[in-house]
Parts: sequence; C-alpha cells; structure tokens
Amino acid sequence: MNKKTVKRGLLPYVFIIIIMFGMLFFINNNNRKINYITYDEFIVEMNKNNVKEITITPRSNASVYEVRGSLKDYSEKESFFFRAPLAEEVMNRLLAAETDNLFKIKTESDPSSSTILLLIINVLPIVILVAVAFFFISRQMNSANKSMDFGKSRARLNEERKKVTFNDVAGLKEEKEEVQELIDFLKEPKKFQKLGARIPKGVLLVGPPGTGKTLLARAVAGEANVPFYFISGSDFVELFVGVGASRVRDMFRQAKHNAPCLIFIDEIDAVGRQRGSGIGGGHDEREQTLNQLLTEMDGFGENEGIIIIAATNRPDVLDPALLRPGRFDRQVQVNLPDKKGREEILEVHARNKVFAKGVKLSNIANRTVGFSGADLENLLNEAALLAVRRNKKAITMAEIDEAHDRVLMGPAKKSKKYTEYEKKLVAYHEAGHAVLGIKLDGANDVQKITIIPRGYAGGYTMMLPKEEKFTATKKELTERIIGLMGGRVAEELVFNEVTTGAHNDFEQATKIARAMVTEYGMSSLGPMQLEQQEGSVFLGRDYNKSRNFSGQVAFEIDQEMRKIIDECYKEAIRIIKKERKLLDLIANTLLECETITKEQIDYLVEHGCLPDEDNEVDASDFKEVSLEDLTLTELKDLASEHGIKGYSKMTREELEEALKDLI
Repeated sequence: MNKKTVKRGLLPYVFIIIIMFGMLFFINNNNRKINYITYDEFIVEMNKNNVKEITITPRSNASVYEVRGSLKDYSEKESFFFRAPLAEEVMNRLLAAETDNLFKIKTESDPSSSTILLLIINVLPIVILVAVAFFFISRQMNSANKSMDFGKSRARLNEERKKVTFNDVAGLKEEKEEVQELIDFLKEPKKFQKLGARIPKGVLLVGPPGTGKTLLARAVAGEANVPFYFISGSDFVELFVGVGASRVRDMFRQAKHNAPCLIFIDEIDAVGRQRGSGIGGGHDEREQTLNQLLTEMDGFGENEGIIIIAATNRPDVLDPALLRPGRFDRQVQVNLPDKKGREEILEVHARNKVFAKGVKLSNIANRTVGFSGADLENLLNEAALLAVRRNKKAITMAEIDEAHDRVLMGPAKKSKKYTEYEKKLVAYHEAGHAVLGIKLDGANDVQKITIIPRGYAGGYTMMLPKEEKFTATKKELTERIIGLMGGRVAEELVFNEVTTGAHNDFEQATKIARAMVTEYGMSSLGPMQLEQQEGSVFLGRDYNKSRNFSGQVAFEIDQEMRKIIDECYKEAIRIIKKERKLLDLIANTLLECETITKEQIDYLVEHGCLPDEDNEVDASDFKEVSLEDLTLTELKDLASEHGIKGYSKMTREELEEALKDLI
C-alpha cells in the first residue's frame, strides 16, 4: 500500500483525537466551581486565617495580579478568583502572610512574556493560512497531473500472491499444450533462437463465455513466472481521439522495461473490430487505437520478449489485419468441456467443499451437458449455499439437483398454485415429451420431469443427448423435432384443446427445420446452402441473413419446412396414440409426485409403478457397466463402497484387479 495513502488515512483520526482531548479539557474545566470575590473580601478571609493556598499570576499588560486559590471550607473542585492592583504593597502584604504560615503561595510567570506563546499567537495563524493554500495548490497540481496521465496505460500488473498454475485449469488438455511453447520460450528463449524459431507474438483465445480463457492466460503467466499485465479492450477507447493510441504506446513501453513479460487483453473485440465497415460507419478513436496496436505488434520496431494473449467470443468481427501472421498468428479454440473435462473441472471446484458419501462427480458430469467451467463452479456453489440454508453438514444429491434446476430455469415457484385442470394439462404436456424421448432412438434422453413452475415455464422435461457428438444425422434432427411436438400432441389428444404452453417447442422445432432446408441440404431442394448467418459489426450478430435465392425458392423453402414439421407432427400423433397407456401412467405419476428422475422413469416403464422407498434405484440396476467403462474417480468410489484399503494410492489396473472378485 502507498505510504502517502496511509498518511492521508491517518490524518482524520489525528484530528478526532485532538478534538476529543480538547472536549475533555473543556468539560473538566466546566466541572470546577469558581467563586469570584474582591480584593477586600480576600483580605477579610485572610485575617480570619481561612485561606488555604493561593496562586499569583502577574498580568503586566493589564497592570493587575490574577489570584486563584481555595479556602479551608472549600471542596476539591471549588476555588476563588480575584484581581488585585499590580502594586508593590499588595505583593509585600501577601508575602508577609506566607511568612506567618497563614497559607501557601505559588507564583506563575506572565504568559504574555512567553516566547512560545508569542510564536503561537503571532506565527500560528500565518502557518495555518500557508498550509491551507498549499493544500489547495497541491490538489490542483494533482488534478493537472491526472489530466497529463490521461494518455497513460491502464494495464495493471498482476501482483497476487497465490499464482494460478496449470493445476488450477482443468478440462483444457489440448489448449494447455498449445500455450506450453509460450512458457518454454519465456523461460529459455535461447533454445528457440538457436534453431531460428520465432515464437508467436500473439495468441488469440476464442470460445464461448465462461470456458476459462482468462484463467488459461493467468496460468501461462503463473507457470512462466514472469510479469503479467492485464487490461480490458474497453480501457483503451475514450471520448477524445488519440488517447487510446497513446495508451497502447505507453503499455508497450512499460512492457519493454519488464521484458520478458505477458500482456493479456480481455474482450479485444471492443477495440479490434473491423475498420470502416458496417452501416454505422467508422470510429476514429477505435480505429486509431487499433492501428497503433497493429504497429506495435508487428511494425518497424521489435518487441522481443513481449507476448500478447487476447480473449474474445466474437472472432467474426475482428479486423483481418489483427489475425494475420506476425500478429495474432495463433488461435486457440477454448470450447465447452466434454464429459471427462467437466468431471475434472468439478474436481477442481470441489476441493474446498464437503460432500455426502453418495455424491459422485461423474454422475454430475453426465447431467451437465453444455455447461461451461463457470457454470459448473456456479452449480457447486449454489449447492453449497442450499446445504447451508438447510442446516446440513454435507452437500447431498438433493442440493445438487435443486442447484442444477436453479441454474437452468431459476428458483422453483412453490407458492404459485395451479388449478386442478391446469395442473393436469401441464402433466400431460410434459408426459408427451417424455414418451417420445423414451420411444425414439434419435431423440434426447429424458433425465427428469417436473410440473413445478420455474422461471417462465409451468413445468419442464430435461432431455439430454444420449451421446456427445460433433455431428447430427437427418434422422436424429427429425426425431428431435418429433420429440418437441410431444407436448402439443398430448394436449390435443387428451383434452381436445391446445394451449400456449408449446410456443418454445415450436420455436426450437422451426429453427431446426429451417436449418435442415437452408443450411444442411436435408430436403428435396438438394445439397445447397441457401442462407448464411452474417454477424453485423455494428448492428448485432444476427441482424440479417444473406439470401442468395429468388422469391420462388423462398416459397419452396417454406413448403419444405411445412412438410418437415407436418410429417413430424403426424409421427408424434401416431406414437403417442400407440403409447397412450404409458402417457397416462407418466402423467398420473407426475400429478402424484410432481417430479420424477431418470432412474424412476426407467423403473416406471419397466414395472408400471415407482419403486418403494426402501428399494434404492440406481442406473446400474438397468444396464451392466464394465469396469473398463468407469472413470478413475468412479473406480475409487466403488472401491471405497466395498471397503478396499489403500484404494486412493492404487493405479487404474490395480483397482480393476481388486474389484473383479467383488463385483
């Protein structure tokens, strides 16, 4: 912390202490009782031998003696006061009384003759005036200095004591390998220079929000143990043209003095957008800032030992000059984690949390498809908060289930009451989705069904892909649309009525159908890409789409979409009519329990009823899982359940061998 800041922080306390002492002195003086008498009254008391002691203070400027004292019948806080003429006979009379041992006399010097007092009275006001003037002048100078620092860099040096390393970054194995070269170069640059290798000057981390781009950059700096400057792209751009360019120059000047070092620019799309494009025209300040950044990265000057890492989730709007070789010539895709990555991320965030015995991180990873690292951290934090709220000593699956629903849909609105008719309608709507999810191979797998309102939804069916895949077939997309139609079909068949509850289902189904026709070439129009998303730089990403077709083709696209939707709707009707008993069974179970999980659904389909409370339901009851299919964490959990000693130090092969005889 700055010493000047400490001093400024102590000044108010010093003034408060002085004021408190002054108030105490004033209060103490006010508590004393002073009796004002005349000189003649004093003489009378002195002749009565009633004076105990006096203190004489000469006042030469007023030609009097000030006399304070006390009488024998006074209390401790009581005294008398009088003024006597500054004459020799008065002093002689008082001294004679002291000689006769009538009372004690103390004398004090004239305060007006004190050099210190003279200085205080005459010099102190001038000092105070000078100090006040100096204070206001220094404030004006600081303001002027701040205005002069307007073009200084806003990049901050990371000085945190606990440095982030690759051990704190989970689920990004390939991404860490990509940036490992940067760490080796910062540690041993001569090893690369001997072979004439040129390390990338800039690395661009691209990926959805919350995937760990900033965390990865901090880990690179922590592993390399070099200075790490971080700044946001918006910190460059100001109202006045040229300020951002000045800040870029100052940032690189500071970095050169501390080379080798890292500069991390977060949200670089705020300053690195395409120049002079879009309906909104150019932006002189941002464009000058970008030009200066391009020049500093790969201009006439050399920036040896300075590596720039930038992060963005909008690579489509960046200027092409920013991405050419010599600048950000390496792009690292930081994507959403897969199942194994999610489990590793959960293990990192579970280090300081207490879980119940039955909680398995692998099961949580299976149910969190599409979650980013930030989402998983939020999930466990919400579960911990719920456990504290419920006064539990450990986090159980009940808290994790509730936290999962809160992250996806918001808190449950238990106070919202359905009418019996509306509750039954919602139950059949969700049961319709569930029946199609169970009976169709290409549809998503039903994980949970609830009719408890959350957010804007009256209920929901959580459906996740059976497998995490990079591509989707036409059959899978079609069956996905069929699954989305299940809610409306169930309403129509059971109640002979339709509601507004399926609006989100239709929105998703229409998007899939249009993409099949215009982007994936999965219709009779042939393998053609008729539409393409165009993210406008200034007007938003999905403001418009490029349409390279005539009005006749647009009519044919609408016909093909209608054909796909109609066929899927008819197929949904056929399946639900055929499985009407299963639809009624799931709907009636929902009306009774309000929420059922995947294990309960599987048991319900097989046995026609829910299991007893004493009968635990587990996914392993319905399918055989070999030891080879389990992760290392699951093997250790299994070994713990069977009481195998020393399982935490065993390798995978040793665990499989020990469990073969027990399972």
